[in-house]
Amino acid sequence: MLMRWIAWIARPSLQTVISIIPLLATIVTTLVTVILARATLRYAAATDKSLELAREQFEREWAPELHIHIERLSEEDAKVIITNLAKSSVLLQLVQIRKIHDAVPFAKYPLNHPLVGGRSWMEDVGDRFLALGSQEFRGTVAASATFFCSGRLYRTDWFRFQVEVRRGEIRRLDPVNIAASRVRTLEDEEETPQELVKDLAEAAAAGS
Repeated sequence: MLMRWIAWIARPSLQTVISIIPLLATIVTTLVTVILARATLRYAAATDKSLELAREQFEREWAPELHIHIERLSEEDAKVIITNLAKSSVLLQLVQIRKIHDAVPFAKYPLNHPLVGGRSWMEDVGDRFLALGSQEFRGTVAASATFFCSGRLYRTDWFRFQVEVRRGEIRRLDPVNIAASRVRTLEDEEETPQELVKDLAEAAAAGS
């Protein structure tokens, strides 16, 4: 009797096998779903990373970025050079040069000059340095440019230069190396006070 009962358990009926099949199918479906869900999450993460890299590359190539340099040509002449380091074209509106401790610039150049990527704009400024207010001057001056790019108004950071004027001659005119970050909007100015370009349009919208 015992052997018959064991044999009956070891040899399941057809109805038992049929009832087990849906359970096995459910288990297999669940495992496949979990595997596909993990693969989908990995693909989504890789896609997000690729999009972020593409966005950073686009901003790096097309974000406006100007470099300002003041070059000493002779004892009586100097030249300001503004170079567009980005691919996008800009429209120069205003160039200002001031003493680092003065709020009012001693030289202003209103412009409406287009500047293609990779090109430079130049202007003689030797007479402005010779007329700093006295025959002798030794200190730091700064230059900044305001421009339009892609329908927005921007202003560069103040590029600094060490200047020495003595007896009506420009004896020294050297750039001051200051670390600068990439393009930032004006609303981030408190976090990055040395950004190269500030978005004035967003600042005006925020203030209104």
